[in-house]
Amino acid sequence: MTQFRTLDHPIMSMIAWDPERPAEWINDHILMVHATSNVYLIISDDGDVVLNSGTAGQGTAIRQKFEALLGRALDVRKLVFTQSHPDHVGGWQAFTDNQTEIIAQRLFHQIVAERRMLTPFFGARYANVIAAMLAGMPRNLGLDAGDPDQVSTFADTHEFTLSGRRFQLKSMSSGETLDALAVWLPDEKTVFTGNWAGAIHGALPNFYTARGDRQRSVPGWLADCRDLIAREPELLITGHEQPIIGRDRIRKDLMTIYDAISHIHDTTVEAMNAGADVATIQALTKLPTGIAIREGRCPPHWIARAVYEEYAGWFHQDLTSELYPTPQSVIWPELVEAMGGPEKVAERALHLLSKGETEKALHFVEMAAASKPGSRKVLETQIAVFEALADQTGGKIFDLLGWLEGRIMSAKQALAEMN
Repeated sequence: MTQFRTLDHPIMSMIAWDPERPAEWINDHILMVHATSNVYLIISDDGDVVLNSGTAGQGTAIRQKFEALLGRALDVRKLVFTQSHPDHVGGWQAFTDNQTEIIAQRLFHQIVAERRMLTPFFGARYANVIAAMLAGMPRNLGLDAGDPDQVSTFADTHEFTLSGRRFQLKSMSSGETLDALAVWLPDEKTVFTGNWAGAIHGALPNFYTARGDRQRSVPGWLADCRDLIAREPELLITGHEQPIIGRDRIRKDLMTIYDAISHIHDTTVEAMNAGADVATIQALTKLPTGIAIREGRCPPHWIARAVYEEYAGWFHQDLTSELYPTPQSVIWPELVEAMGGPEKVAERALHLLSKGETEKALHFVEMAAASKPGSRKVLETQIAVFEALADQTGGKIFDLLGWLEGRIMSAKQALAEMN
């Protein structure tokens, strides 16, 4: 049994929703409510600005928390979405007063429409990555309140002033979504980045998620990061956790991630020019010595592949079969039969596992499972391999651990049904 669980990962406390946890002050004009994604309120004598809105099931309670702390009703003049994910947008109806303008980045409507169009596809994939979180939860939580139609959008930048306070909105399409944006209060040296740098401050950003998503640009992210550092923010407010305070601390944190991503980018490009294939590049990808990264959602070699495919696309020119619709797995049953059957192949996987060659063992057990998925021996071997791979994450890579947990749960369920 693996010793690590996604439910123990630091991200779980960041996205936890506590209905009893009150709103809190960040400073004399910014308030915060911790939700699945945090919601922020900037107050003024001439009205309020709300950044994000929580999920559909959280929006009303979030507004009530703000009003309880303020001792007055909100007067929401602007509602700004830092990205279009449901945990940022879902509670929008709770914050739309008669005069409220909703503002988002130019691609907001497109990304929302794509999510709606592919809901069955992405819903199933997302469930595969968070299987342990979903276990025991009702299938339909009834949290989808729809998306707003009346949204003001902008391409690159947008500015407005309220009660003398300047707001500058900047597209950050290299972030967690292509419609991501940052909100800058230039006079206060404050910036709200949402999940542009990932859900966990100080971890590697997600340029591609295990659930599947539009790939974001690695060189684009590096450019956005350089621009943000040059502005010298003194208060950095992200989508989760507490704000990061102090120009030197913020610069150091951002430079650490910048250096890590820059290193992965540059070494990948160098290897591409030297003729290395994707597998070799990924196998050799390591962070520089001395760079400390927090536990996150992706390992460095995922980013290396994102760099490769951003520049070169999906045809790696390793195998001619990449160009045809017939996958290699079609011939696996024949190969397994030639090797003596699925149980023999599973034994080979266990042998490799005992030698520490876990990824090779994975290939063998996947071949065996394709040939005879209902074999007890194969299922038991799958569980052993998946658990070894889960242990290799050290509990640090949320998306990978979540996927492996789902595979373990599925194999154990299949075994239980055989009894």
